[in-house]
Amino acid sequence: MLLSPFDTQSAKQKVRMAEDAWNSRDPLRVSQVYAQETRWRNRSEFVQGRDAVVAFLRRKWAKEPGLSAD
Repeated sequence: MLLSPFDTQSAKQKVRMAEDAWNSRDPLRVSQVYAQETRWRNRSEFVQGRDAVVAFLRRKWAKEPGLSAD
């Protein structure tokens, strides 16, 4: 049986940190809430690693400055 490394409180804290990072719209800060070798897919584009995430978000947010999660 697999057990989560998080209890309820630490899981909520991790989610809040991720939400705060995304709301900051700071690509470097967003990348830090993911694993070093994170893998993302956005439509036909595949992104791997934190450095690639930062570059991807900078391009995306430069093209879509009004994009908001609200």
